[in-house]
Amino acid sequence: MTYLEIVNKVLVRLRENEVSSLTETSYSKLVADLVNVVKREVENAWNWDCLRETLTVTTANDLFNYVLTDSGTTSRVLNVYNDTDDIQMHYRPSNWFDQQMRMVDTVQKDAPMFYNWNGTSNGDLQVDLYPIPDGVYNIRFNIIKQQDDLSAPTDVLLLNPHLVIEGVVSRAISERGDDGGFIDQEMRYKNMLADFIAIEAGRMPDEVTWYPE
Repeated sequence: MTYLEIVNKVLVRLRENEVSSLTETSYSKLVADLVNVVKREVENAWNWDCLRETLTVTTANDLFNYVLTDSGTTSRVLNVYNDTDDIQMHYRPSNWFDQQMRMVDTVQKDAPMFYNWNGTSNGDLQVDLYPIPDGVYNIRFNIIKQQDDLSAPTDVLLLNPHLVIEGVVSRAISERGDDGGFIDQEMRYKNMLADFIAIEAGRMPDEVTWYPE
């Protein structure tokens, strides 16, 4: 469903006239802004199937820090693999990396087995790898990447639009000061959100079970 279609669905629910552009009225502008607010809220609520991406870093000899191009700064990592050696990599905290890099007699150089996030560069995440690569390895990052804010009327929402519509209606009712209506609509939105999460969690039971490394 497009950005404009979502805005008009919300306007109809609020008994407002549909619009032909996002900025046609002050109220359509408000609703358009709320769409992106709720979109972010829903994106943060679960590791949605539609937001899953795979990014790859190719290492070079003696270089341990890499930029995960096109990751943005809000991505969540599901898992990381050294595809070249067919092994799953594991997270280690910054103090562990510091110990390996600065507090050991000989820094290890070999196939990467561990990773640590180390800031950002030009709006993308940076990652450190250890052991320091001794050659070329393909490192695969399976991530959850939030969609950029919708801006053009024809932009298509990746999330289920009906869920976002329910959330926007709730926010719009709250903005109007209709406390009674807001409580009912917010409960409807939260229940729908829980239902959608349960549906996806049923397909990914391993992602709701914690396994110690």
